[in-house]
Amino acid sequence: MLSRVCCSLIVLLAITAFAANAEQRWDIQYSYRQVDSALSINDFLFTSETRGVLCGFTTDRHGKENPLVMTTRDGGQHWTDTPVKEAGLSMFFLDDSNGWMVTEKGIWQTIESGRSWTKMKSAPSGMLRIWFLDKKHGFTAGLEKRVFETTNGGETWTLLPIAAEAQGDPTYTTYGEIAFSGDGGIIAGWNIPPRPGGPDWMEPERAAKRRQLPNLTILLQTADGGKTWAKSEASVFGQVTRVSLAPQGIALGLVEYKDEFEYPSEVYRINTLSKGTSDSVFRQKDRAITDVRTFAGSNRGLIAGYQTEGTIYHSPIPGKLKVLTSDDLEHWEEMTVDYRAVAHRAMIAGPDEKHLWIATDTGIILKLVKTQ
Repeated sequence: MLSRVCCSLIVLLAITAFAANAEQRWDIQYSYRQVDSALSINDFLFTSETRGVLCGFTTDRHGKENPLVMTTRDGGQHWTDTPVKEAGLSMFFLDDSNGWMVTEKGIWQTIESGRSWTKMKSAPSGMLRIWFLDKKHGFTAGLEKRVFETTNGGETWTLLPIAAEAQGDPTYTTYGEIAFSGDGGIIAGWNIPPRPGGPDWMEPERAAKRRQLPNLTILLQTADGGKTWAKSEASVFGQVTRVSLAPQGIALGLVEYKDEFEYPSEVYRINTLSKGTSDSVFRQKDRAITDVRTFAGSNRGLIAGYQTEGTIYHSPIPGKLKVLTSDDLEHWEEMTVDYRAVAHRAMIAGPDEKHLWIATDTGIILKLVKTQ
């Protein structure tokens, strides 16, 4: 009798989990529709249920690029263009109003939800990522083995000494990701010397025969809001390109590989409370993951990317958008996605797990909705 009850309970739980995922799907909410130009989205954020912002550029029929920022105040139903002088590579917003945008030449700041921007005079160039713990205290990381810290809202920036202590030539050493949750933070980087030859998609036969070599991965970690840092280095395949931290001491880390590797990407679950122990939780030959997301107060995770074709993962032709969800950060199920959505890169945004959007670098924005 007991075994029957257990079996019935297991079946019920499985049906319930399936139904919960089936009730949600990703619908296209916005698609750039200009005959004479194309939109490329570099970064994408939603600071609340209603306010969102993206940065990137449009390219006209003559190949001219026009940097812009787009904002929404109604949950993505309508977007307003704001021309800017430099194309944003990435952004960070502390709240609905205060944000920062990294460009190739420097850092810009907004106090008006992205509707206007002011360039920070003393900010360094060559940065890729930025994160502020409050209006005064922030970090930015980028090229040439450099991480900077400010404690006065960006009036001055100081090099973080431990970042320069990593092995390898600074010319080929990059810090490309910053993530915090409370006082805990990670800055991830890599050292990759150049290899001869052109892009793999231009030389597919040569790329297929060429083996990926391990490179140096660098992690800078803090548990006290950046007062002290610990450095770890390892020779691994791929690059740690995305990290998402949750306050309950778990994280998802994304490693992306070159075309010559067996998989295009791999997602790791990291226990930040036990000295950063990690387990591989997702890798699939025909799924190139480009963003990961954890959520406060739950074990739910979300990963997004695109479908690959053959052994050339990074093709100039975008692949179909793919999104997967998990309730335990280990077992993943594919979600329903509008078939028209394609991408080279997908970006997840939203203030919580109930209000989520995904943008593709190809100018498409999708919203997570419930089925009728």
